[in-house]
Amino acid sequence: MPAILDIVNHAIATSTAIWSDEPVDLASRHAWLEDRRAAGSPVLVAEDDGEVVGFGSYLQFRAWSGYRHAVEHSVYVRDDRRGSGVGSLLIGALLARARADGKQVMIGGIEGRNIASLRLHRRAGFIEVGRMPGIGEKFGRKLDLVFVQKQIVYGAP
Repeated sequence: MPAILDIVNHAIATSTAIWSDEPVDLASRHAWLEDRRAAGSPVLVAEDDGEVVGFGSYLQFRAWSGYRHAVEHSVYVRDDRRGSGVGSLLIGALLARARADGKQVMIGGIEGRNIASLRLHRRAGFIEVGRMPGIGEKFGRKLDLVFVQKQIVYGAP
């Protein structure tokens, strides 16, 4: 959990991957993990030579029952391992897990200038389905939210 905390706080301090200005503490990360477990949602960790280099998870897209087959995912990779394939491996593993869990659609929300993440998701078969200009703010500038989506399974389970 300390390695996940480091990845999250680095993303908060240096990027627009997480739209928060305040770092989080270890207790909040433990609560986050318990929330995922209680929801039956996976938290996958990528390791290399015993070191955590990234993690990913998903939750139901919205709380209403009509969204039960749609999940929203998050993937974070340690700064020094971005571009090394870790993100692709995590997305692939999350998609496989979602498919096994009977999910039909995976959604992601990406900051509009995060070209690397948008490209990563396109390569994984996600398509852009919506753009919300100027909806967020960080580092003194407006941020665009881009929704991407991948159909995992077509039709009803």
